[in-house]
Amino acid sequence: MVLPSMEAKTENLKGKQPVVVIVGHIDHGKTSILDFIRKTHVAEKEVGGITQHIGAYEIQRDGKKITFIDTPGHEAFSAMRARGAKVADIAILVVAADEGIQPQTKEAILHIMKAKIPMIVALNKVDKPTAQPERVKDELAKYDVLVETRGGKIPSVEVSAKTGKGISDLLDLILLIVEVEKLKSDTSDQAQGVIIESNMDSKRGPIASLILESGVLKEGDIIGTPFCLGKIKRLEDCWGKKIENAFPGQPVSVLGFEKIPAIGETFKVFPTSELAQEGLGKKEESVPFLSPTQPDQKILNLIVKTDVVGSIEPIEQIIKTIPQDKVFLRILKRDAGDVNLSDIKIAETEKSLILGFRVKTSDVIMEAAKRKGIRILTFDLIYDLVEGIRTFMEKTLASETIRTDHGKLEVLVIFRTEKNRQIVGAKVLEGEILRGLKMEILRGGDLMGHGKIVGLERDKREIEKGVKRDEVGILYEGNVKIQEKDILVAYDEKRQKIQL
Repeated sequence: MVLPSMEAKTENLKGKQPVVVIVGHIDHGKTSILDFIRKTHVAEKEVGGITQHIGAYEIQRDGKKITFIDTPGHEAFSAMRARGAKVADIAILVVAADEGIQPQTKEAILHIMKAKIPMIVALNKVDKPTAQPERVKDELAKYDVLVETRGGKIPSVEVSAKTGKGISDLLDLILLIVEVEKLKSDTSDQAQGVIIESNMDSKRGPIASLILESGVLKEGDIIGTPFCLGKIKRLEDCWGKKIENAFPGQPVSVLGFEKIPAIGETFKVFPTSELAQEGLGKKEESVPFLSPTQPDQKILNLIVKTDVVGSIEPIEQIIKTIPQDKVFLRILKRDAGDVNLSDIKIAETEKSLILGFRVKTSDVIMEAAKRKGIRILTFDLIYDLVEGIRTFMEKTLASETIRTDHGKLEVLVIFRTEKNRQIVGAKVLEGEILRGLKMEILRGGDLMGHGKIVGLERDKREIEKGVKRDEVGILYEGNVKIQEKDILVAYDEKRQKIQL
């Protein structure tokens, strides 16, 4: 066997088209930034030619192409991370300059760090009068995101998706990172990459959108994921135009899979169908949901409906990340398609919540669900779906009573005793005593009963509170008679919703 020379190997190394993902908190402007880039850096004829959503698109900047994973917070990115696939070369962390760090900002930072890819911080909405980009930079430093102006190595840029300020600088930073990182790919390698979107077309059959990581993809190639095979009948770019070849970093659509591959699955090209068949089901098996860990743990049954088959697994992966120590989530059924009567019957029998992701629910189905007391929650955004589940889980938990002790008194004298009321004189031993607080009556260390402070006086004048060493008069109302030398503990109780 004659091995290729190092010179030949080097010749096959080409500059890789960078793949960029934009992440951050909801409403911080991720979609707006992508829309501005698309409108200003994509030819008008191409924008008008978009007939399908493939989960990614590419732009031209100074003669160089950049791929953006579409739909910020895209479920594909979550599935890819869960499977360990590295589809993005660069991450843009979007933070609104008028709001700063939010819960999903922290989550996005962790995801980027786990992916170990270069980061750019985009401080958005700097056109707003309330914007404080410098304060946001200080906040970021607390989460180990040290930008260059703070002595770190992470580039940052102030942008406005509304006016376009800083967008060109952002694109220049992407190209600079590509140059510094020397992103390369070997076109002689076996073609492989990641599925980023998939759906069933009623006329053309299964369609998979993918991004190639290495090698060259072409029509006629035998392609396979761990659970799905096919032979490429047609390759299309992100504008739906037929192409002959696809290169690393390029987003393309593939027709020819035997069934719909799952979002986040890795794919490879095989020399023969036999070799592709051998690779089926040998890895990436989905992990089943575990049983509840506590005998008394509450269980929330779910029926999950999605727009396309490819969204099912990512939704499952994301549901697994929700804390379940208090409420266990069990998925009874998950499939693609609108909510139907079969779903309603299962939900009624198993007392389930129906979750819909980018699906429709007809009036007939809604009426049937209402009659049977079944909740159907539908969402178009992953973030909203997660928050919706969390809110529903918290509603299933009974509120807990939180007791707060405020002060302690010793009874000195009994002035008057009526049927269920007394007026007593007492000295405040510690804390403070407020009108309206509840009281615990202790006698010789034993609990005798409970009552309430209806009125509070000092020197025959009504007061709002008494403090340590004060001698006060108390109008008490309760189920037990107070005696001299009793210890009274003043407290209040509040109902507090249990957090997950």
